[in-house]
Amino acid sequence: VEVDIAFQYAAAYSEKVYTYVNSVNTKEGGTHLEGFRSALTKAINKMGKENKAIKDQNLSLKGDDVREGLTAIISVRMANPQFEGQTKMKLGNSEVKGIVDSLVYASLCEYFEEHPKELAAIVDKAVLAYQAREAARKAKELARRKSTLESSGLPGKLADCSERSAEKSEIYIVEGDSAGGSAKQGRDRRFQAILPLRGKILNVEKATVHKILKNNEIQALISAIGTGVGESFDIEKARYHHIIIMTDADVDGAHISTLLMTFFFRYLQPLIEAGYIYLAQPPLYRIAKGKQEKYAYTEEEMKEILQEMGEKGVNVQRYKGLGEMNASQLWATTMDPETRVLKRVVIEDAAYANEIFEKLMGDDVTARRDFIKRHAKEVTNLDI
Repeated sequence: VEVDIAFQYAAAYSEKVYTYVNSVNTKEGGTHLEGFRSALTKAINKMGKENKAIKDQNLSLKGDDVREGLTAIISVRMANPQFEGQTKMKLGNSEVKGIVDSLVYASLCEYFEEHPKELAAIVDKAVLAYQAREAARKAKELARRKSTLESSGLPGKLADCSERSAEKSEIYIVEGDSAGGSAKQGRDRRFQAILPLRGKILNVEKATVHKILKNNEIQALISAIGTGVGESFDIEKARYHHIIIMTDADVDGAHISTLLMTFFFRYLQPLIEAGYIYLAQPPLYRIAKGKQEKYAYTEEEMKEILQEMGEKGVNVQRYKGLGEMNASQLWATTMDPETRVLKRVVIEDAAYANEIFEKLMGDDVTARRDFIKRHAKEVTNLDI
């Protein structure tokens, strides 16, 4: 078998390869083309890393990357060629692939060793092709993921309500399965939906959009709310006009609320502007004396109730989490529209809010530390 190959790179993006067997144009390629492509990819990766032309040693360039802008002619002369395909224009001799592969690989490695500048130019072009391919793949995956989130069914963990009017419907975003169980039992199923989240959600201030949309808890949130995100966001598709964050009345609960509000501010801000986002206010204390039972939402309120009841024979329970309340208590204190306290989340100064989210939830540790030091004396809720 005799092999002749000539190739060059151009600034174009397409690949043009012409193959021949015994001067017959094999328009559909075949084993001689497969051998050439394999050798080219291997040689560029090997010599590129050895000569440090490929800076990232973990990077493995694909065939499409190294062949962008390539024009090549492959000519093989051999006895007894076997052709495949309907038009008989594809070489089928399996042994030819190995012969071409080994010949081209050895020749290219030798050439690149002696011509590092040419190797560097080819590698630079291939790396740009790789980066463009990755960017396109991520953009396509992001678009597909957004589409999936918008068109997919509701998340399995969602306990939905029977009410179809978004204006009359509520969804409670609840921390953990324990509180989620109590909330599901205590709710009014007609108009209250429950979505339990597992632990702290992703801090979206520090994550890429790609990573955010892959997060299971955020996927569940977006699917349940129904508006979509980004350019495809449509507030008319909101399934609830009361989106209520219900977390424990402690520092951990406040942290989870903050993570959720960061997500809403960054990716679903029109919901805040429309007045759809609320914070539930679960009680801090249960004060019981005989058959009398009251709930306090602040320490001052607890002291007032103690004075009113008289401290003798009074039992004071400090709630550490929503899961400590049974279903009826959670309904009476935090979910009953007749008795509950809700705080609507509003944006009074968008620029200042943006600055605070960047400072407290972003990557700048120094700015966050300075903020904490400056406001340390103002802390009213501290768990040690």
